[in-house]
Amino acid sequence: MKSAIRVAGRRLVRTARTSRQRQLATFGTVRAGHTLPMSMLVPRTAASIHTTVQSRMQAPAASAAGSGSDSKADLGDMIPMERIRNVGIIAHVDHGKTTLVDCLLKQSGALSGTTMQETRVMDSNALEKERGITILSKVTSLMYKDHRINIVDTPGHADFGGEVERILSMVDSVVLVVDASEGPMAQTKFVLTKALARGLHPLVVLNKIDRPTSRPDEVDSELLELFLALGATDEQTSYDMLFASAKEGWCSRSLDDVAAYSDAAAQGQPTNGSMIPLLDAILDRVPPPRGQREGAPFSMLVTQLEANSYLGKCALGRVASGTVSVGDRIRVLAPGSGEITEEGKVTKLFLRSGVHQIEMAQAGAGDLVAISGVPSVGVNSTVASPEVMQPLDFVPVDPPTISVTFSVNDSPLAGREGSLLTSSMIRDRLLREAETNVALQIVGGSKSESMEVRGRGELQLSVLIETMRREGFELSVTPPRVLFKRDPENKQRILEPYEEITIDVDHAASGVVIEKLTKRKGELKSFTDVADKARLVFHIPTRGLLGYASEFKNDTHGTGVMNHSFLHYGEHAGLLEKSRKSSMVCMSSGTATSYALNLMEPRGRLFVRNGDSVYPGMIVGELSKDGNDLEVNPTKAKQLTNIRAAGKDETIRLTPVKPWALEEIIAYVNPDEAIEITPSQIRLRKQILDPLKRKQFSRKRVGDADCFID
Repeated sequence: MKSAIRVAGRRLVRTARTSRQRQLATFGTVRAGHTLPMSMLVPRTAASIHTTVQSRMQAPAASAAGSGSDSKADLGDMIPMERIRNVGIIAHVDHGKTTLVDCLLKQSGALSGTTMQETRVMDSNALEKERGITILSKVTSLMYKDHRINIVDTPGHADFGGEVERILSMVDSVVLVVDASEGPMAQTKFVLTKALARGLHPLVVLNKIDRPTSRPDEVDSELLELFLALGATDEQTSYDMLFASAKEGWCSRSLDDVAAYSDAAAQGQPTNGSMIPLLDAILDRVPPPRGQREGAPFSMLVTQLEANSYLGKCALGRVASGTVSVGDRIRVLAPGSGEITEEGKVTKLFLRSGVHQIEMAQAGAGDLVAISGVPSVGVNSTVASPEVMQPLDFVPVDPPTISVTFSVNDSPLAGREGSLLTSSMIRDRLLREAETNVALQIVGGSKSESMEVRGRGELQLSVLIETMRREGFELSVTPPRVLFKRDPENKQRILEPYEEITIDVDHAASGVVIEKLTKRKGELKSFTDVADKARLVFHIPTRGLLGYASEFKNDTHGTGVMNHSFLHYGEHAGLLEKSRKSSMVCMSSGTATSYALNLMEPRGRLFVRNGDSVYPGMIVGELSKDGNDLEVNPTKAKQLTNIRAAGKDETIRLTPVKPWALEEIIAYVNPDEAIEITPSQIRLRKQILDPLKRKQFSRKRVGDADCFID
């Protein structure tokens, strides 16, 4: 009954805007007889818009200074806690949170004086720019009305959820960005669950509101239902909602302004909007940090590590209590145990603003700073004054669900391209990665030269592999396996991870998607219409998703959108149907010839081109019919004699071979195969190259559940 009352009350608050929301379907056109204000008809340049926004941001601070209050604070100074706001930006992937942060930084002047005026400046990693996704959390800050607003940009993909879980311990509230057309998605539910569990009160921004397909009234209802389903309190459900177009650079509390901005854009006129309403909402709704500065010892929980070419490793975190200055003595306490792992002194204090690092002389409780001087510090460690003996509590991350094994590349082509080849180099690199990425677990493999890497999903592991190959590593990687568990109450019962998968597809493709996911032990939970798409929600074992991404892309002709997040561990769903056909396995060493490939092509799809180097045990193609693997000789050449043939030799035309993408080959590989990774090549091979030993091993093969129970 209480939930029903809260729903009714919440919707009554929204009723005043309902009539205006119904008009949003015509945003893309100008209404007949509509008159624009004269201020909107005056052409303005981008520079003038930026100057106006900056002047509006600084005006309140200037007036405060003139009235006898504190003078305008410098970004590098330690300011009172009541003038600090720590806020995280959370959202589903591609809902526009990084673009929103870009807009805030540019309009506040945090990027002035730099050449980084392109989009997505927070995505500093090369892979982030190439893929268009956020992989690592980023911290920045800006000054507004004499307040310092510390902003944390978080990843939007479920595979990097460990970053979100850690970062929430640094902020006092979050801005939940939701696409006004798509509404809440799988990752929206994941990040909102973590925020509500920590007692945070989200501020909701409906982004991309200027699109013709936006549906703010329906999305608001979906959000409210999601809040209630996740057990939100009355205060958390009374969230403020703003409407924004981060790409165009404006935000508003009123749908009337949204309509006016859209009309102006349709007529080619500049809008008079800015991100000031969002900044004002942050000051009003986000509480200042809690903590004691005076009389309390310094302590800080490390949530991220940064590399500095001059200072080495820097520890980034939120100061929990006390103050710290350059030159102070500090110690590092291990997470959980409180063991002293290192002692040193603070050599530098940094605060990040825009893309710059600003040196600070002193920082206090509530500040988000980076400290140098303790090179052996790790994530979740506590950096504190010498008198502190107890470590700070840290947020445990969800357990990994899949596993791959990294080992030395032992193929006949090993060592031709990479410079980092040995098992000790691979081991050291993986251990360094585990220091900064707590969502990854590194354990010893079945062989001394191998390491098992456990993570959240295929994307997270593929990013690690791609990073290592660009650094010059050569690797052999086994296919991903799901991590099973035994029921603690019944040791004979095997549990496996389940995912919630949300799919938006055309109605014509929904049938084949449902059919294939059902064969993969998926259970359809809901089927709804969203705009012109069908939205399908499945609960499916993680095993059922391995290798499905490429099939989904083909079945939907590239128009479908699929997102998933970890749900829970449930009962083992049984054996899955085999979804991949058998392989063509090379039986000789040498160079592939067009003559041999032309003879092989009618049997299936080829993975190698004319002139590629091959070796015994390498997989050179996929058979068109299922059955046993076929051994082929792609190096066979046409026998030349001095006898003239009766007819002319025909020109050989082979089907072009599509190069492997790393995510595709990780999802494609079979359990008895491996991926050979070099700086410029990705090859598929059998784990056992010798054909006789391979046949012997196939007779002794055991089930994956027996091998990979955690």
